[in-house]
Amino acid sequence: MVNTLDAAFISKGPWKSNLFQGKVVFVTGGGGTICRVQTEALVLLGAKAAIIGRSESNTITVAEEISKLAEPGAVLPIPKIDVRDYKQLEQAVAQTVKTFGRIDYVIAGAAGNFIADVAHLSPNAFKSVVDIDLLGSFNTVKACLPELLKSKGSVLFVSATLHYYGVPFQAHVGAAKAGVDALSNALAVELGPLGIRCNCIAPGPIENTEGMRRLAPGDFKTRAAEAVPLQRLGTTKDIADVTVFLFSPAASFVNGTITAVDGGAWHVGATFTRDMYPKRLVESIKSKF
Repeated sequence: MVNTLDAAFISKGPWKSNLFQGKVVFVTGGGGTICRVQTEALVLLGAKAAIIGRSESNTITVAEEISKLAEPGAVLPIPKIDVRDYKQLEQAVAQTVKTFGRIDYVIAGAAGNFIADVAHLSPNAFKSVVDIDLLGSFNTVKACLPELLKSKGSVLFVSATLHYYGVPFQAHVGAAKAGVDALSNALAVELGPLGIRCNCIAPGPIENTEGMRRLAPGDFKTRAAEAVPLQRLGTTKDIADVTVFLFSPAASFVNGTITAVDGGAWHVGATFTRDMYPKRLVESIKSKF
């Protein structure tokens, strides 16, 4: 997959070039669609980045592609890291510091999702999502904390809007992301006096993402866009722009916020499972027993 962003992100956008010169970002989930473009934006604006992922081939490939946006060596791939394993994350942090000397920003974006109703959702599957999303986010920040204390850096958790109201087939993700929001709020209070800001970004329906391709059924894209108050799906650039703001000096007094980037979709219940409710949900649950 080629990069989504290019030099036009700076030349035609609102951001000052070299805004993040000398800064280093540590990204879990950097091989996924949204976190990848977040990383592209930061690298274009001068940051160096460590991309942490489980897949060796994907992590290395993504890092090589993003590296084309900056000077050689600006992006460090750290594959074979499971965010559920704190020791592995400690090793990833050590490798990042050895290579770049510091960590200023953290994007906790590793996540998992699939469609399942409660009858078909196994305890192990539920635990897996909670462990990746919630425990993984905690582990990521805890492992990076010594470096963040030095840099007085900033953390951005990647959440969702799936727990703002009841979303069928998404109990596991809603529970996990509710925990991520609570974690971010608590850490904003705990770490704020130490100069570390913590915030959440909550993407809504974002086009051309792995999640939309894998989870959204049929012609959902067109119908979803019509349901969003702004009458379009979001883009990964929308997420990147908000990410840049939240890490920038312009957000120096922004701490403990949860920023929904969804065009107002959650207010009207524009989720990818709404057409499956209640008929398909009832049929699915009954089929289990």
